[in-house]
Amino acid sequence: MKRLKVAFILALLLITTEFQGFCQVKGEIGDLNFTVRMAVTYTNKGTRVWNFTEDEQSVSLFMNTTWQSVQLVNHSYPLESLKNDTEGNPTAVLQFPKSELTPGENLNYTVTYRVLSKPRILPSISEEGSQTLNEIPNDLKENYTKAEGPWLTNDTDLQDLAHGIAGDETKVLTIVKNFAAWIANESNIRYETHDSPLYPNETLELREGDCDDKAILLVTLCRVYGIPSYLQLGCIYEPLTFSNETYWQGHVTVISKGISWHGWAIVYVPPWGWLPVDLTYVLGDTSNPLNTIKKAAVTWQWVIQYMNYTKSDYVASSRETREFLQQNGFYIHEEDEMTMQFLDIPWQQIIEMLKGFFIAVVVVGTTTLMVVVVFLYVRRTGKRELKEVKRRDELSLLLDEH
Repeated sequence: MKRLKVAFILALLLITTEFQGFCQVKGEIGDLNFTVRMAVTYTNKGTRVWNFTEDEQSVSLFMNTTWQSVQLVNHSYPLESLKNDTEGNPTAVLQFPKSELTPGENLNYTVTYRVLSKPRILPSISEEGSQTLNEIPNDLKENYTKAEGPWLTNDTDLQDLAHGIAGDETKVLTIVKNFAAWIANESNIRYETHDSPLYPNETLELREGDCDDKAILLVTLCRVYGIPSYLQLGCIYEPLTFSNETYWQGHVTVISKGISWHGWAIVYVPPWGWLPVDLTYVLGDTSNPLNTIKKAAVTWQWVIQYMNYTKSDYVASSRETREFLQQNGFYIHEEDEMTMQFLDIPWQQIIEMLKGFFIAVVVVGTTTLMVVVVFLYVRRTGKRELKEVKRRDELSLLLDEH
């Protein structure tokens, strides 16, 4: 997924409500520590005054789950308030030194997060053990299967596609597996990036989309069938990544160091509950459609959950922002950087991590040896910025195109 979709649109343009405070969690053996830094500059190159809204003063805070704990450890301006948006995602409103930008002015801010990522285990799933559509709780159906936001469940073409793929199947896991297999198949929906996310009917019509486009399509098909689902977004630690990209006719520039942004679906499958489904980044063999769940990228500790989208129109927000910037001559420059605190890792854990890397080498291929070499190099030198290498799903556990 293009970095702008999460790093800028989601971090700057959230609707906010109440905030749930973060608590510090002491790391244990098996935990990984990361730092995420985001620096944003607003510039007014137009002829109108840019009056800041609360949304533009807001920064998103990563979620706290059983898999991770996140703290906002540094912010260049005081916090005016801490809230949750309408989706329940925590946000912070910064107290800017001025409420507007006149032509020729700029304003910048920086926020830094400390992330504790914990080992992750999914339940053992099988089609034989899956329960049926009738065993999904009614309250979840009420809250997570509506035709709202980008989930166009009333679209007849999408309804026909869902029923055509699922047929008479009633086991939830099998239905989800079949939806995932169809969308992940490049001959049905090829991987292609766009400067803004697509609605599911557009993805189907174009027969293309990137990670969040494919996830939105999957969520829509699931909701058509009464299967609770929503979109989840997050970032991936990729120490070899460096990019400098511009979007929206140059009105947005995003520089990324050691970080990529990604999107996947979260689906309710009884009796196991909420499970991730990743259609573009699977850590292993993609020939088995169940691996879109079992080996989804978010099951790996180097992927950090950022926020959920259950009902807000994620696609419309992106397009409205693009129009706002282009029509008014306003510009955004953002730099995102993610680093791992290697020196904090006990030697026991380093040994276990290296064991995992060597196992991955056997499974994935010899090119992954480069990742082990890079890991050792970073450990010895402390360097955080490495030469960019293009990621391929089937060739590397760390490197992938989004």
